[in-house]
Amino acid sequence: MSREVVDADDERTEGGPAADMQAVRPVPFRGGGFTHGRRLGPVAPLVFLSVLVLWEAGSRSGIISPVALPAPSEALGALADLVTTGMLWKHLGASLYRLAIGWTLGSLLGIAVGLLIGLFSLARAGLLPLVSALFPIPKIALLPLFIIWFGIGEGSKVATILFGTFFPTVIATYGGVDNVDRNLIRMGQSFGLSWLSIVRKIIVPGAMPAILSGFRISASIAIVLLVAAEMIGAEHGIGAYILMAGALFATDQLIAGVALLSALGLTIGWLIGRAERALLSWRT
Repeated sequence: MSREVVDADDERTEGGPAADMQAVRPVPFRGGGFTHGRRLGPVAPLVFLSVLVLWEAGSRSGIISPVALPAPSEALGALADLVTTGMLWKHLGASLYRLAIGWTLGSLLGIAVGLLIGLFSLARAGLLPLVSALFPIPKIALLPLFIIWFGIGEGSKVATILFGTFFPTVIATYGGVDNVDRNLIRMGQSFGLSWLSIVRKIIVPGAMPAILSGFRISASIAIVLLVAAEMIGAEHGIGAYILMAGALFATDQLIAGVALLSALGLTIGWLIGRAERALLSWRT
């Protein structure tokens, strides 16, 4: 709490006691900007639990057809069967392996190319039109081409995820570099900082919020491409499991697979959020 000193002369005009003493009154702190509160943790679990309860009640009462949409308890039973048989770790491990390699390589290459475009005029003139031309292409449409190039094994799946992750990261990175306050760069130059020091201490930290936001987008795209790639010629993986469940009309297993994808997305989002709090602590 900050404090505001009110002069006794002002108090006299406002009906306060006429004295030479100074009165002190608290003033609420108003410098928080648009900071979000962190005491709303139970809200998300309550909303999620309410949806599950309504879903379960609708399925048991017959309002929701069990053929079209099974109850959450049935999907939970399918997940329990996956754990019991040990197939959960095979499917999840295969998907995490492909996702980790494809997304990591695509993000690293995207950051490198994005920094080149953001920092060098020649790279911007040569690479930006190419990125703009290739980014709108649906990456799933290129999966047959990747199978021809890399085979039906892991190479084509990783390449699909890498290609889909690369372009959002490039755009987020050079956009973040362009949005860095140029006054900070001029200030660094006036203090005699080298070009590398300005990039490392001013440009990269200034572009980090945009890069991490790009990570959230590219991670979602990577999960979508992972499922699509695993539905073509994969023995194990969440996408292969969902495809098999759909072919057998086992909707409880299908919902279980979708729940795994949702949990995977939530976990990745949580990890990126932790990275944002660690790398962007200077904003607070």
